[in-house]
Amino acid sequence: METFSIGQLAKQAGLNIQTIRYYERRGLLPAPKRRESGYRYYLAEDLSRLEFIKHAKSLGFSLNEINELLALRVDPDHTCDDFREEATQKIAEIDIKIKQLQRIKKALLQLTAACRTKEATVECPILQFLEDTK
Repeated sequence: METFSIGQLAKQAGLNIQTIRYYERRGLLPAPKRRESGYRYYLAEDLSRLEFIKHAKSLGFSLNEINELLALRVDPDHTCDDFREEATQKIAEIDIKIKQLQRIKKALLQLTAACRTKEATVECPILQFLEDTK
C-alpha cells in the first residue's frame, strides 16, 4: 500500500500543504493516519479525494457543495440522479451569474463609450458613475 507524506500528497495533487490542512479542518479530507512515530501519512484514497475536490471546484462547486457531493458519493442509498440534481442546480446558478455579468459588461461598455480621453477627470463619466451615491 502506497503512502504519502503531506508534502508528497500536495505535490501529487498539485496543491499546497496549507490547502490540504484547510480541507482537513473543513472536513473535506479525513484526518490523516499516524505512524507509530507520530508522523502523519496519507493513502491513495486521500489523493483521489483531493482530485475529486479539485475537479468539482473547477466546475464551480463551492466547498460546502463539494462536502455534500462527497457525502452523496459514499452513501449507497444515493443514485446518479442525486448528482444530476446537484449539477442542474449549479447550472441554474451559473445562468444567473452569466446574466449578471452580461449586465455589468453592458454598463461598462456604455460608460467606456461615453468616456472622452481628453476630458478632465471631473468630467469622466466612469468616475461620475462610481462616485454617484444614489
